[in-house]
Amino acid sequence: MTSERRLAVLRAIVEDYVSTSEPVGSKALVERHSLNVSPATIRNDMAALEEEGLITAPHTSAGRIPTDRGYRTFVDRLSEIKPLSAAERKAIRTLLEGAEDLDDVMGRSVRLLSQLTHQAALIQYPVSSSASVKTLEIVGLSETVALVVLITSAGAVTQRTVHTPGHTEAEITASRDFLRALSSGLPLALAAARFREAAQAAARAARGGEPEGVLRGAPGQSGSQRLAEMAAACADLCDSFSTSKIVMSGTAHLARSTSDFASTITPVLEALEEQVVLMKLLAEIAAEDTDLEVRIGRENDGALAETAVVLGHYGVPSAQDGALGVIGPTRMDYASSMSAVRAVARYVTRILHANE
Repeated sequence: MTSERRLAVLRAIVEDYVSTSEPVGSKALVERHSLNVSPATIRNDMAALEEEGLITAPHTSAGRIPTDRGYRTFVDRLSEIKPLSAAERKAIRTLLEGAEDLDDVMGRSVRLLSQLTHQAALIQYPVSSSASVKTLEIVGLSETVALVVLITSAGAVTQRTVHTPGHTEAEITASRDFLRALSSGLPLALAAARFREAAQAAARAARGGEPEGVLRGAPGQSGSQRLAEMAAACADLCDSFSTSKIVMSGTAHLARSTSDFASTITPVLEALEEQVVLMKLLAEIAAEDTDLEVRIGRENDGALAETAVVLGHYGVPSAQDGALGVIGPTRMDYASSMSAVRAVARYVTRILHANE
């Protein structure tokens, strides 16, 4: 069992290695830290820590660096998470409270988190499980293209262009009014079903079939195919809110940490771009009953096995919780990263609750 004194030595090694990226020797520990023991005792403690697998020698020098297990022990023994400064808290509050909608909140949050931690940051959109259609807008962009914009009760905005050759302004307005009446205030899943039913009925009408009850109040048959296209786009936009989306910022910070990876950073960057590994990780962490989760080294699967991940949850009344966090090398300032993730998650929760 590691003694409290040896844990203090481990803590000092972690702090020095994170700060300098150089292996830490007993002489440096004596000079930089008030451990109140002799250099010989520190060397004995370092030997014991190495035997326990908490530190290791990267090459034949007197210096040692933490192992994944050493970082895990350090994180688990953090007595308190380093608080953010008053300036940092003010910066978070000022930046996030100026956001205009959900997309803006997500974008600002992930950029801010990357700036605070100097790590790659990510944020997962909330999955809208009970949000409803707040409003729908359709605008003709040209003689052949229209823009469909959907806004939910949670403030999320999404849009799509639709090919509508031959439409008139009056037809666009009529289609918009019809689709609004069909969906306004409905939960997204029900609205998607209504839109899809209307799209199918309009497509049949365009082929010469009899207009059905769902099309009551719809534009005339001459515009049925264009209505079908717009209704199908609306259904897809509703469906898009049932699939979680991830936004990232600051991957350049990872690219500047190549020396912290044993071989190449390319698999890490590819995994972040494809997001499959991230979605799996988020799903696993979502099942954990904690507001903050830290995964270190081989605790992560595949391409992320040389990284550290710090994730926090934020809550939205009309949706499942989302997550945000940072990804970096295992040589990470864990206390500061955990503090930043927790603080930003709390501010995101507060802002989204206020907009509910």
